[in-house]
Amino acid sequence: MTILVDMDDTIEQLLEAWVKRANEKYHRNVSLEEITDWNVAAPYSGISREEIYGVICEPGFWAGIKPMPGAAEALKHFMDKGHQVYIVTATEIGHVEEKMNRLLFHYFPFLSWNQVIITGRKQMIRGDVLIDDGIHNLEGGNYRKILFTAPHNRFYDAEANGMIRVHTWEEVVRIIDDMEEPAEEESR
Repeated sequence: MTILVDMDDTIEQLLEAWVKRANEKYHRNVSLEEITDWNVAAPYSGISREEIYGVICEPGFWAGIKPMPGAAEALKHFMDKGHQVYIVTATEIGHVEEKMNRLLFHYFPFLSWNQVIITGRKQMIRGDVLIDDGIHNLEGGNYRKILFTAPHNRFYDAEANGMIRVHTWEEVVRIIDDMEEPAEEESR
């Protein structure tokens, strides 16, 4: 299978680091539970969207982000089973080098640039499955849709919209391993 995987808040913990840094910089105490939609700046009253989003542009920001538990093991598992794994991210061009070198390739050294696709229109990419926390990336795509739970999507009805909601990478592994079983049985 061709497995497409988002980066931010899917294989790494962007939102946690972002909120922590914004709280430090602007002397706030916003919690992850206060993020209820895609607009991370909403709970920061009196601080502009540009200021909150500017936090992720600060030098060294991406080096402080940690991987999601189990993400590296899951992606390696898929590759070891012969699946093609591609990181599909909407990363802004100004963040690419630091984000890839200090985060992606640091924690996922078995991946290469040949497995990175940068686009704001993930629906244009062909694959069998997309694992993403962004509802807008899953809607309308021609692939199986796995919605990785994040604070901004926790109230979304994934099942009603043809998506499978997951909370951990262990769940993702089980789901994808189950997806491949019918194909294996048919070839016997």
